Amino acid sequence: MSVAAQREVTPVVDAGSFAAVSGATAAQVGELERYRQLLAEWNARMNLVGPATLPDFWNRHAWDSAQLLRLAPEALTWADLGAGAGLPGVVLAVLGKGRAGFHVHLVESRAKRSRFLAEAVRELGLPATVHHARAEALDLKVDSVTARACAPLARLLGYARPYLQQGAIGLFLKGQDVASELEEATRYWEFEAEVVPSLSDERGRIVKLRRLRRARRA
Repeated sequence: MSVAAQREVTPVVDAGSFAAVSGATAAQVGELERYRQLLAEWNARMNLVGPATLPDFWNRHAWDSAQLLRLAPEALTWADLGAGAGLPGVVLAVLGKGRAGFHVHLVESRAKRSRFLAEAVRELGLPATVHHARAEALDLKVDSVTARACAPLARLLGYARPYLQQGAIGLFLKGQDVASELEEATRYWEFEAEVVPSLSDERGRIVKLRRLRRARRA
């Protein structure tokens, strides 16, 4: 397990600078703005994201999600587990729209959140499928599996196991407690992981993970 030693100063990304840091087109920025509006509208009725985070949508949510594309640039098919508010999956689908073969599977077990995701996919015409199901119950072969604020890593790897064992790369957005989560996860799992600093939050980390299997018991 290696930890990236170098990082640039975290940029403060807003609507004006998002395109420059992410490579998004004007059309994609427009679709993300519509997604931001949908998120705010639905958040007034149900708890999708913390209300205090919405003013910082472009950095806290859009850029936080978009940075994953830099870590798996060849990945065309994605599974977002516990997709909830659509982060990172909806953002990835917006940025992958028009790219041949690009598709995001939004996996969410809660009915109300699945309805929000279905509305976002329909409204934005996204290359995405909403699965109202438990992540571990699906049989989806994808290039990359991701999750944000879904579960502690030890439990999350149980959900992601079917995807990782079919060759997917895991890209899991985590916070500053990632070291303790990794230590706990090694009690139950064996894997290869790299911890990458987040570009959206100096406290954030992304766990890039491969080759998952159950830990051997002593």
